[in-house]
Amino acid sequence: MKDQLEGLVNQMVERGIYFEDAIEEFEKRFIKRVLDRAEGNQSKAAQLLGIHRNTLSRKIEEYKLETNGHRRRPR
Repeated sequence: MKDQLEGLVNQMVERGIYFEDAIEEFEKRFIKRVLDRAEGNQSKAAQLLGIHRNTLSRKIEEYKLETNGHRRRPR
């Protein structure tokens, strides 16, 4: 896995992708994958991610992620 990550980082550097953009894209995809695994259960996903549920909720809102196939309802 380290070799794959190294290759990906090299490609991103070569393409001139900014650090902030890379971090944001990784975070969105990682959170989405864990939410899918937790079947949209944010408490379970937060536990799997090792973050507080409120932090996860903020990230879901920030990135406008769908949870379990449904976008989060606006407040």
